[in-house]
Amino acid sequence: MLTAQRAVLPLRVFLALLFGILVLFQTMSLPGQFAHMAREDPDMAYLRWPATAVTVFWVLCVQVVIVCTWKLLTLVKNDRIFSEASLGWVDAIVWAIAAAWAVLVGVFLYVGFHADDPGLPLLLFLLVTGVTALGLLMVVMRALLRQATTLRTDMEAVI
Repeated sequence: MLTAQRAVLPLRVFLALLFGILVLFQTMSLPGQFAHMAREDPDMAYLRWPATAVTVFWVLCVQVVIVCTWKLLTLVKNDRIFSEASLGWVDAIVWAIAAAWAVLVGVFLYVGFHADDPGLPLLLFLLVTGVTALGLLMVVMRALLRQATTLRTDMEAVI
């Protein structure tokens, strides 16, 4: 457990850095990129605001995962990860991934039905597959956390 304790601080540093970069993307880079694309290709300009909204939403989902991970790290640091409190944070991660997945599937279907070449639909299919695997992995991890929490609670009751 000492190794996990040592990993908490560097992980928090990188999570904070990642969160800050995502805020920058959310507020400046993504809206600016889609505005530029609308100017360069007026035929596709109608996609500017939907594309901005969708990508900002995906970034928001990642930010929710970062905040929940931060809270889980606090529970690890305080040796309280195997408690009911941790399950709520893991649930929030699962729901954020599920929300991002649902929007991603919608984008995949829209692009798939309107695409002229298979490149973007294949890329989106890869992303859908990856996010599906990540979401299912989190469901399994939540079940394992639930089992470990129950075992720890049972052991504490015996002792």
